[in-house]
Amino acid sequence: MNGLLLVNLGSPASPTTADVHTYLQQFLSDRNVIEMSPALWQPLLRGIILPTRSWRSATFYQHIWTKEGSPLVVYTQRIAQQVQRRLPDWQVAYAMTYGQPAIGPALEKLATTCDHIVLLPLFPQYTQSTHGGILQQAAATNIPVTAVHHFYDEPSYLDILADQVGQAYQQADYDTVLFSYHSIPSAMVKHGDPYPTECQATTQGVLDRLPDLPREKVQTVYQSKFGPMPWQKPYLKNTLMQLVELGKRNVLLVTPSFVADCLETLEEDYVDNYQTFKASGGDRYQMVAPMNDDPRFGRFLADLAQRQLTKAGDADA
Repeated sequence: MNGLLLVNLGSPASPTTADVHTYLQQFLSDRNVIEMSPALWQPLLRGIILPTRSWRSATFYQHIWTKEGSPLVVYTQRIAQQVQRRLPDWQVAYAMTYGQPAIGPALEKLATTCDHIVLLPLFPQYTQSTHGGILQQAAATNIPVTAVHHFYDEPSYLDILADQVGQAYQQADYDTVLFSYHSIPSAMVKHGDPYPTECQATTQGVLDRLPDLPREKVQTVYQSKFGPMPWQKPYLKNTLMQLVELGKRNVLLVTPSFVADCLETLEEDYVDNYQTFKASGGDRYQMVAPMNDDPRFGRFLADLAQRQLTKAGDADA
């Protein structure tokens, strides 16, 4: 039997301060996310960041939490269920880089019944800050896997994304369409991380499929910066304020690096960035929802897993 493990970032077990503290400590202690020396970073993290950020982040999680739980986990579960229906002869599971269910135990469970396992991070663009931790945790189990490193350039993925953007763009007269990706530290880019290149290619791939979308209206920006160090720019929030100053008050926002709604889309974008834009004098602020449980996305992931396993088999032959 073949197995497939879909991996997303993760979520606190609950929106309480204690659970958010536990989640953030694990997340922000990963050297793939924070490259600063632990001798310098850990005292700052434990002494200042966690005590102040945990309760604040907990209030944000409380805003987005649903009866079913964390939106990120709920949508990841639904995606896994859709893929399972498309791959009835496979065993499909999901895991989180931080929090539960953890990658190691999920892989070990799959390995009891599966001869071949595909590891598929739910991040279209590769970056050390997301994929690094996933690959390390998988390697620590010593269970052989066939890993998917990115899918930003997959035609079917771009077709779905372009269809979402095209339909949303037709609903109003927008001055600007912002493709906003989760930012990463500038130091990672200097070290050769391909993420910005893959983000730009994603934007271009959508534009190639939407000839009626004026290129001069489109910008690629980055969001969710954390900490004092420089991250990949331009920043979304600054761009929103600058657009209003230029008289561009109608904005459509696309978030291609997020395949499922999460704190960054539901709280940071729908609330914080929306309020910033409106307070600056903006008029229309509309978001293209992530793929979430769109059946087309489930079909794409199932096909991608099958093709990846076939490719790995051909390489071994």
